[in-house]
Amino acid sequence: MAICGSMRGVPEATTSLARRLTLAFGLLASACAHRPAALPVDPDIAARVAQYGPEARARLRPFFDLAGVPYPPARFVLLGLKHERELHLFAAGPAQPLAFIRSFPIWGASGGLGPKLWQGDRQVPEGIYSIAYMNPRSVAHLSLALSYPNDFDLAWAAEDGRPFAELGGDIMIHGGWGSIGCLAIGDTAAEDLFVLAADAGFEQAVVVISPVDFRRRALPADYRPASAWVDRLYAAIRRELDTLPLPPTGGRIEPVDGAPGSTR
Repeated sequence: MAICGSMRGVPEATTSLARRLTLAFGLLASACAHRPAALPVDPDIAARVAQYGPEARARLRPFFDLAGVPYPPARFVLLGLKHERELHLFAAGPAQPLAFIRSFPIWGASGGLGPKLWQGDRQVPEGIYSIAYMNPRSVAHLSLALSYPNDFDLAWAAEDGRPFAELGGDIMIHGGWGSIGCLAIGDTAAEDLFVLAADAGFEQAVVVISPVDFRRRALPADYRPASAWVDRLYAAIRRELDTLPLPPTGGRIEPVDGAPGSTR
C-alpha cells in the first residue's frame, strides 16, 4: 500500500492573504494551479513509455476512436470522484470540445468526503489541480503527482492558521490496489495514464477531485464541512464539472488487471 502525504518544498507566503485568496479563486475558476514549465524528458520516463507504450496505446485508442477524438489528444482532463470511486478521462482534439473517453475504477483511497487539511489526516485532497510531474520510479508502479497544495489550499490554510509545512503533499494517482491519501487505480490503468501524459503532454492537463459527482447527486444529508470555506470550494468544483460531459449510461469500464467488480 502506498502512503502519500509528505510535504516537500512548499514556499512561505510572500503576498497578503487577500491577494492569495483572490489568486486562489481565479486559479480555481480557470482550472490552473502551479503549472510547471516544460522540463527535459527524464530518461526513466522515456524508458517506461517505451516499455509500456505499445500496449497502453492499443488499450486507449479504441476508446478515443469511439469518442471521435484523435490520439494523442490536444488536451485531457481527469475527474476523480470519491463517493463513486471512479476516475473519469476526458479529452479533446484541436478545436474540439472535451469528450468523455472512459472511466477507471479507484481501487484504493483512504479517508472520507471533505478536503485534505493536514499531513497524516488520511484524506485525499479535493479541488482543481494540475499534474506536477510524472514519476517513473514510483513505489506503486507508475504515478502522476498532483499540484497539492495549490494556491487555494495555501490561502485557506493561512486563513485557518494551519502551517504550510503541515498540510502534506506528494499526492499521486498511482498503480497498485491500496493507498493512504492518494488514488490507486491498478497497474494497467496507471500505465495507460502515464503513457497518455507523456504522449499528450502533462503540463496542460487538469485534474479535478470532487467528493461526489455534483452533476448527478447532492452531498449526503449528514455531511458537514470542516470549515465554511469548503462551500466555496464545492461551488468552484461544481462549475468545473458543469464544463464536462456526462458519461453515457453504464459507461464504466471492463475489468482491468483482473480485478473484480467493474462493468461496462
